[in-house]
Amino acid sequence: MPSFDVVSEVEMNEVRNAVENANRELSTRFDFRGVDASFELKEEQVKLSADAEFQLQQMRDILRGALIKRGIDVKVLDPADIVRSGKRHLQDIGFKQGIAQPLAKTLVKKIKDSKIKVQTAIQGEELRITGKKRDDLQQVMALLRSSDQEQPLQFNNFRD
Repeated sequence: MPSFDVVSEVEMNEVRNAVENANRELSTRFDFRGVDASFELKEEQVKLSADAEFQLQQMRDILRGALIKRGIDVKVLDPADIVRSGKRHLQDIGFKQGIAQPLAKTLVKKIKDSKIKVQTAIQGEELRITGKKRDDLQQVMALLRSSDQEQPLQFNNFRD
């Protein structure tokens, strides 16, 4: 029986490259000359540090631009609150990995409402779609691509 998985993953290698590009751009920007500001990637979070809060906002824009250039959807960003530590302003930006349970349930409901003859199963942080026909699976892919989610979806493990 044909099947595929719906997942939401971020390639951390591309994130690392985007952070390096953002640091490079930060060092060449005129408005950041003489300012102690930096991006730092730790595990699956990017730590932004600057002297002022408006600089953090500019740095977030720089990071978004670098991520877009590397082909990463900015919907995966999960910014934390800005923390003030002495003269420094810090912010951690995480990445949404996996499909959360409420989103998975809404996707299953959307697929069932479409009346396409497939079965859906929530397996941890991914969704398994199985059907008798390959065309039905492709219709489900088109349906999920056209609907607007709070995070990007990828389709993998397509088996015929």
